[in-house]
Amino acid sequence: MRVRRSIPSAPASTTAVAAAVALGLLTLTACGNSGDDTGAGSDGKVDVVASFYPMQFLAERIGGTHVEVTTLTQPGVEPHDLELKPRQIGQLGEADYVLYLKGLQPAADEAIDQSEAKTKVDAGSLTTLEEHGASTEGHSHEHGEEHSEEEGHGEEGHEHEGGTDPHVWLDPVKYAEIAKGVGDSLAKADPDHAADYRKNTDALVKELTALDTAYASGLKNTSTRTFITTHAAFGYLAERYGLDQEGISGVSPEAEPSPARIKELQSIARKDKVGTVFFETLASDRTAKTLARDTGLKTAVLDPLEGITDRSKGDDYLQVMRSNLTALEQALGARAR
Repeated sequence: MRVRRSIPSAPASTTAVAAAVALGLLTLTACGNSGDDTGAGSDGKVDVVASFYPMQFLAERIGGTHVEVTTLTQPGVEPHDLELKPRQIGQLGEADYVLYLKGLQPAADEAIDQSEAKTKVDAGSLTTLEEHGASTEGHSHEHGEEHSEEEGHGEEGHEHEGGTDPHVWLDPVKYAEIAKGVGDSLAKADPDHAADYRKNTDALVKELTALDTAYASGLKNTSTRTFITTHAAFGYLAERYGLDQEGISGVSPEAEPSPARIKELQSIARKDKVGTVFFETLASDRTAKTLARDTGLKTAVLDPLEGITDRSKGDDYLQVMRSNLTALEQALGARAR
């Protein structure tokens, strides 16, 4: 699957440039105004713009050879901090299909709303989003304390639109729901290849179902149910598998924890026999390592999969999610399956 990248244009004569523009206009007219509503570009492929990696993965896997995918968030860039360049805004306007997750990247949301893309799909509308703060409890938590804003929770965990947690792709079940919706919308946008989109969707959903089964089995019996992580991105995962996520910051990786929150986490670690503090690949690990050092804990990586880089433990969503499962099994003291 090719990922389209902008290539700087080479110098050309005025005549050549004019001819290229004229040819481009003729091609667009032939493809876009000839009564063909398939949404395919001049090369016969659907021009897809994905807002960040989890959307890119879906578009590539489901679209297969029928799509050209461009990603707004480049590898190594924290998605929450995305700032669009004029070139990217132009790509949105020319896109046949835009796949994004509203509420995660305000800059992308605004540009997409204003763009004239033919089809715009908000992944959050294809499943049910929920509110998760710095502390997410998958079952009845033993320490059962109410968390106040003074303790470092409150508004820190609700900086996204509508107070909802956008990190829904970290739950394989919800991600599969989104995949089905993407498959349906691509089939509608490009009906000539609907059968292939449905076939690719079914294959991906099967893999996500197997991933869910692996998580449910691997995390069923553990010596503790609590994990501490820098960025409270794992609320959906914790809820799905009956775990307790304790985030150092809220769902925004930029949020700074209060001294009271750090003190509370130290208490939780002792009470719930937490042995590991997780940090991630795209955000600073300073606070996590400081907490681990002060509390005598280990550190490890739990990847929120907001982007794939050379530091990622895997080449795609499925591989990194399985690496995350291994990390959780080790940190939580999972017993043999």
